[in-house]
Amino acid sequence: MTGRPAGGGRAGGPVDPGKRPYRAGFACFVGRPNAGKSTLTNAIVGQKIAITSNKPQTTRHVIRAVLHRPDSQLVLVDTPGLHRPRTLLGERLNDLVRQTWSEVDVIGLCIPANEPVGRGDRFITGELSGLKATVIAVVTKTDLVDRARLAEQLLAVGELGEFAEVVPVSAVSGHQVDTLVDVMTGYLPESPQLYPDDMLTDDPEQVLVAELVREAALEGVRDELPHSIAVVVEEMIPEGQITKIYADVYVERPSQKAIMIGHRGSRLKAVGTAARRQIEELLGTRVYLDLHVRVAKDWQRDPKQLRKLGF
Repeated sequence: MTGRPAGGGRAGGPVDPGKRPYRAGFACFVGRPNAGKSTLTNAIVGQKIAITSNKPQTTRHVIRAVLHRPDSQLVLVDTPGLHRPRTLLGERLNDLVRQTWSEVDVIGLCIPANEPVGRGDRFITGELSGLKATVIAVVTKTDLVDRARLAEQLLAVGELGEFAEVVPVSAVSGHQVDTLVDVMTGYLPESPQLYPDDMLTDDPEQVLVAELVREAALEGVRDELPHSIAVVVEEMIPEGQITKIYADVYVERPSQKAIMIGHRGSRLKAVGTAARRQIEELLGTRVYLDLHVRVAKDWQRDPKQLRKLGF
């Protein structure tokens, strides 16, 4: 997935920035669902690459975002959250996570400052212990707690396992985000540049567009069907100053289709409006977005449907 073996960064460690050789490599954030991984990825890159939601397990695809610095290139791999799978989709997402872990140079274990360290954090720490990558503990969402609570959490996280560093950050306020990047790049291997200067992500535009539509759809159906939505972009046609996009939103049952469309199409229209704004920002052109809702019965459990939907 990342294109070369991992683990080259462990011996490096942070060094004096004035004498630092050029470093480049792959890193990922891991943690239980909703630990703030995608929000942190977007904050570091300075642009929306990964979709975010208050629903756990929002991320489904591995998305690579590239941060360019004068002395380094950090390629962030955004992965789904490791969770107890209830469907075939869940099993495949967990496989994707573990494959990514085995291929990156640095792993940031994200643990929210505002939630007690729990079984999920201990389980993931155990899963990481046998890997070659350098593991850094990242205490996220520090803007949600006071100093005393943060100090307690840093102590609790430090007792979880053997981490190269423990770094508190807030992706929302930006506090210590640059410090975290300094720490992570310090553990990357010495390497020439991996991606061109102007590349922010190596994902096809169609994947990013589909994810933006899915984010808007998730926002519209907060509790009814968070994991039952999949989006496939069928066509993207540039025509002068406008890009025409035809996309299908898939749900698992006819009753979910009715929820997704809403009264007289009101919900689907709201989803289209919200998604179109984000897509126009991504593409830099005006967008005509044509959305259709389709039923793919129990697609999360059906191997054939999962293949069709890109899993």
